[in-house]
Parts: sequence; C-alpha cells; structure tokens
Amino acid sequence: MRSIWKGAISFGLVTIPVKLYSATEQKDVAFHQVHREDGGRIKYKRVCTADGQEVSYSDIAKGFELPSGDMVVLTDEDFADLPLTTSRRIDVLQFSPAEQIDPIYFAKSYYLEPEAQGAKPYVLLRDALERSGQVAVVKVALRQRESLATLRVRDGVFVLETMLWPDEVRTAEFPFLDEDIDVRPQELKMAESLIETMVADFDPGEYKDTYREALQATIEAKIAGREVVAPEAPAEEAPAVDLMAALRASVEAAKKEREGRAPARKAAGGKAAEKAAGKGAGKAAKKADTSAEEEEKAPRKRAARRSA
Repeated sequence: MRSIWKGAISFGLVTIPVKLYSATEQKDVAFHQVHREDGGRIKYKRVCTADGQEVSYSDIAKGFELPSGDMVVLTDEDFADLPLTTSRRIDVLQFSPAEQIDPIYFAKSYYLEPEAQGAKPYVLLRDALERSGQVAVVKVALRQRESLATLRVRDGVFVLETMLWPDEVRTAEFPFLDEDIDVRPQELKMAESLIETMVADFDPGEYKDTYREALQATIEAKIAGREVVAPEAPAEEAPAVDLMAALRASVEAAKKEREGRAPARKAAGGKAAEKAAGKGAGKAAKKADTSAEEEEKAPRKRAARRSA
C-alpha cells in the first residue's frame, strides 16, 4: 500500500500526525476498448462543442451549467480560495455509539498509520476508543471535498470511514409502503423459522467472486488457444404460487444444506484434534526418550564421582 494523504488527527489539544491508505481495492478484471478487427486501442479526442477544435488539458476548466443553459466557468484559483479549514486535519467532533450510525451513510474506508513521532498518542487514543465502545465522529477534507467520517479500531489500526451528508441519502418512497398488506401469523412464523435455520457466524472466507474466476478462466483459455466451454447455468425454479409451501420447502432445503456441511466441519475439527494429539504424543515420546537416557547415564556419573 502507498500513502495517498498526510495530515493529523486533532483530538482536543492533542495532534497525531498520520498517513492515509486505501483500505480496500477492487478486483475487477480491467478491459480496454479496442477495434474488433485488429485489437488496436481506441483513443478519444477532447473536442470543444462550440468551435469543434481539439482542446489541451491545460485549457480545460470546470463548468457549472445553469438551468438556462449558460455555463459558469471555475478555475483552479477559485477552488483554492474556498474555506476548507480541515484540509490537513481530521477534526474529532464527538463520540457516539456505533449502532446509532446507519451503515447507508458509509462511503469508503481508509487505514491510518501514525508517523514515528505520533505512535504513542495514536496508541493511547486507539486503546481508549476501543475500551469505550464508541466511534469518533470526525470531519475531513479529501480530494477537495469535505466529508463527515467516523474513526473506529480494526485489528489495532484506526479505520477512517468517510460518510455521505444527510441530504445525499435518498428517501425510500415506494407505493407498496402505503398499501395495507396482510401477513398471516403462520406465514410470519414460518419466515422466522427459515431465518433461524440459516443463522450462522459470518466468515467472509467462505465466499468468492465466481463471476471474476470464470472471466479469468475465459481469458486464460483464450491465451492458450483452447475452446471456451461455458459452465451450465443452474435451472431456474418457477415462482411458487403458495407462499407457505415455498417457505416450508425453503426451511427443509436449508436444514439439508446445514446437515451436509456438518460432516465436513466435523472432519476438519477431527483432523485438527488428530494433529494436536500427534504433536502431544511426539512430545511425550521425546520426553520419555530423554528420561531413559538420563537414567542410563546416572550410574556412570556416580561411579565417576566415587573414583575421583
């Protein structure tokens, strides 16, 4: 990872110099637009719609279009004069329980690493925040845009999660919310039973991007000159007419799937126990060999002392 920003956490009278790193990365397969006939890269020209002339990067500015169609042109100097007071600071505004912040506000995650001189106050704030069970609500400016954000601790490191402003979150306005939809108690109980059947501890390692893997396999097959064989798509089941029957069938299917996974987990646990037992037996055997060797040497040592 490479640092993309340097600044400081401002916490009361304490300033903690930090470096910012992107905490996530996209694993999508990248493509270029090419000419189908010969694979040549496609290039685009920056052309002005007013005079039809090609424009260089140095002559490009940002424009805000008015409802009338007129354009207000803003230059780099205009942006430089804007009052971004937190341009190099992460200002702690308050501390709040994490459950009070709706995840819909979160935009992107970053890691914060302390500079050498800021390691001690960084660890102090980290430990205090972790023990409090709170998250810090902060304000920060990244890429010429001021954002709300939160600071929380993950694996001993501060994670800065930028947030959307309240007016950037759309209100869910759908017709069905105003309809009086009747849900029978039996249906609700069956749905709850399905949820209980599928409850499990979340392990992200159990999931993978099968589409990306298939796409990568297709590319590798093209490179090797092999014929690309598309995997068979699973048969789609027709939508069930009876909701109760569909829920009941889903519960049974979930139970069977869980029972099928149980032997694999048990076998994995058995192998771990067998491995641990093997290590224990090995240690015991080694200890027994050492004791026997010491007992064999003991008479020789006593005879040597008497003769001396």
